[in-house]
Amino acid sequence: MPYSIMLDAGHGGRDPGAVYNGRQEKDDTLALTLAIGEILQDRGIDVEYTRTTDVYETPYQKAMEANEAGADFFISIHRNSYPTDNAVSGVESLVYDLSGIKLQMAENINSQLESVGFVNLGVKARPGLVVLRRTKMPAVLVEVGFINSDTDNYLFDNNFDDIALAIADAILDTLGVDAEPGFPVDQGTSSRGYTVQAGAFRNGTYADRLQNELVAQDFPAAVSQGGGLYRVTVGTFPTLDEAVQMEQRLRRAGYQTVIISE
Repeated sequence: MPYSIMLDAGHGGRDPGAVYNGRQEKDDTLALTLAIGEILQDRGIDVEYTRTTDVYETPYQKAMEANEAGADFFISIHRNSYPTDNAVSGVESLVYDLSGIKLQMAENINSQLESVGFVNLGVKARPGLVVLRRTKMPAVLVEVGFINSDTDNYLFDNNFDDIALAIADAILDTLGVDAEPGFPVDQGTSSRGYTVQAGAFRNGTYADRLQNELVAQDFPAAVSQGGGLYRVTVGTFPTLDEAVQMEQRLRRAGYQTVIISE
């Protein structure tokens, strides 16, 4: 089964979001969300949208749509704003709390957008946001630059395709999905034992970050390299039952996992 992701274009309809010199947040978010979704679908991800046109739904309605669809992840795309024009620029991502795979995904998104040229303002906990509090799956809200920053708007307009690809790649890296369209990471076919994969990345920095996070929680995590990917695995188990027990522990801690036969 492929991963399923609910993509949310922030605001819409009668709610324009932030506005700057006639530019409306709802338009930027819809265009970018659709572009991200197209890339993810090409990579075999099951993508659904809270909106594909200029319509309004409350944040609660969006969260309920994701819950009813049984999505594995919820990603909400926004543009930021600041009281003073051109005073602040950069990207930041918001999560319910600073733990689990949602934090990992948010950090990866920020890092990828930093490589496009944005200032990385980090990941922040916002437990009061409805789309983060009421969704039953890991959720990330991405503020893709400040709409009242000429610098960020220049980056947004002139690097639009790179931004969409950066966000999609960060999501795929977090899920351990290969960059090539339509194919998940190979899970192996032999039966000399089992391990639990917690992540697979093309960027070794992401793998090291996840390994350190897991080790800090007393999970015996290790990084290996092969096939162009850095894989983060936890433990080696002689039986499938033991591997399943570890996988359940990791999932309770908020990580998306897959059991691999070695």
